[in-house]
Amino acid sequence: MFTKYGYSTIAVAAMIAFVLIGSGIWNSSVWPRYVLFALAALVMIFTLQFFRDPERTPPAGNNILISPADGKIIVIKEVDEPNFIKGKATQISVFMSPLNVHVNRIPISGTVGYVKYIQGKFIAAFEDKASSENERSEIGISSPRGKIFFTQVAGFVARRIIYDLKEGDSVTIGKRFGMIKFGSRVDVIAPKEWVTNVKIGDVVTAGETVLFHYKEIEGIK
Repeated sequence: MFTKYGYSTIAVAAMIAFVLIGSGIWNSSVWPRYVLFALAALVMIFTLQFFRDPERTPPAGNNILISPADGKIIVIKEVDEPNFIKGKATQISVFMSPLNVHVNRIPISGTVGYVKYIQGKFIAAFEDKASSENERSEIGISSPRGKIFFTQVAGFVARRIIYDLKEGDSVTIGKRFGMIKFGSRVDVIAPKEWVTNVKIGDVVTAGETVLFHYKEIEGIK
């Protein structure tokens, strides 16, 4: 299964592969022909691998906050979130390599209360300052457990952020809402009532891995 966000790119890749294969067929030299065939295969394999979109089943419960992205935990820190939570909170950052699934998923059910797109730089996504300086989308969800804030952050390679959300939308945990093309990071910020459920270096799965659990049920994962 492939994401709808990649259909146009997959079509372009198929056209490029078709041209490469056609050039190979008409090339009278054996080795250039094989090189062109190999390039065509690589273009399609990389494109299809990048835009794959497997089904995911989120854990049950309204007291958990799941990862919006596949990748590795690179940051866990205390922050002051001024835009939506407007107070002390904990940030968890997930770095996505080009090999990860890049479809992003809703981390908690609720109502979208804040959406903003910010033009910015394209610093390497694993650098801490990327959260505040890079091009990004900022999204806030009001849930039964309070406000949750998360961002899609562009990186050095990633230059296109896609999201299908607007203020007032009702959203459900684990549902697809967008993607970042060709690697980057997602930051998830939760108020102090939420307890972290992961550590630096953990590999997480969008729509399935629990990043936080609500303090009332501390110890339950």
